[in-house]
Amino acid sequence: MEIRDILARITQTGASDIFVIAGLPLTFKLQGKMHTYDEYKLTPQMTAEFITNIYLLAEGRDMDRFYQTGDDDFSFAIAGVARYRANTFKQRGSLSAVIRVITYTVPQPSDIGIPDNIIELVNRQKGMVLVTGPAGSGKSTTLACMIDAINSRREAHIITLEDPLEYLHMHKMSIVSQREVNTDTESYLTALRASLRQSPDVILLGEMRDYETMNVAMTAAETGHLILSTLHTIGAANTIDRIIDAFPPNQQHQIAIQLSMVLQAVVSQQLIPTEDGRVVPAFEIMTITPAIRNMIRESKIHQIDGMIYSSSAGSNMLAMDTSLLHLYQNGIISEKSAMTYATNPDMLQKKLRG
Repeated sequence: MEIRDILARITQTGASDIFVIAGLPLTFKLQGKMHTYDEYKLTPQMTAEFITNIYLLAEGRDMDRFYQTGDDDFSFAIAGVARYRANTFKQRGSLSAVIRVITYTVPQPSDIGIPDNIIELVNRQKGMVLVTGPAGSGKSTTLACMIDAINSRREAHIITLEDPLEYLHMHKMSIVSQREVNTDTESYLTALRASLRQSPDVILLGEMRDYETMNVAMTAAETGHLILSTLHTIGAANTIDRIIDAFPPNQQHQIAIQLSMVLQAVVSQQLIPTEDGRVVPAFEIMTITPAIRNMIRESKIHQIDGMIYSSSAGSNMLAMDTSLLHLYQNGIISEKSAMTYATNPDMLQKKLRG
């Protein structure tokens, strides 16, 4: 059977990831659990053939870099089926890959548990909105839903800078220019600098990897653009600390002042296993208030968590533990899962038992 047929069959199951590893059958992850495609264990020769074929599906992508470095990251598509993000690597001398399945259609936020107040953050005309969380926590999907909301509501030029592209956005009310690092541009930094000359209204920056990229992103937010980006942090306070600490010490005070002016919101998310074997997102939402701006400016960032935790229901703030509590109270997740992913387990335990 052809590789494209195998990928199509696995995609139809609703799988999220496909594992091509020598010594194991072809394996895929479905709702957090591993399943095998068949009983045949892959040999190194079979994994090499499989991976060569996915490079051909990626418009004949050159494998030289992969052979030289032992790692590669790229995307490819099968018409009418799905888009895929592949990470190829060597392990124990054989070629291996993990392939993320990305459907063509952007999901409806309500169908995957993203609350309206996160999507409404895109109503801001300028500044920076960050979506954070560990790898595989659904940040790209949340951002795709936010871009789709802008695309559906207003006339704008949206530029996405991604590595690699995950969701494909059709032009609706907006023009959406999607650029892939290493395919369409050499780096996030180069593309971000160039984007400022491309009349953007909204810029999606797939990841802020270094202080130079962060610096240009904050400057873009200052000059009237809406910047959406991600960091691999959990919690608003950790995110703010991470950005400031990325800069040289002699610049950190100035960066804190600049960040306090441009930051609009930080959304942190985790995927939590449910009672029925699925996963569901839990969120922390921090929207910037004058008090929080002062905390950032005056290096009192440690006080932010307390302000979020004690915020009232209508304040457009949501603590991670409050999100977990709601999921538990609605019978979606277990007490064990709530406690495992809590930021303040002792306080959450009192609420669970109260």
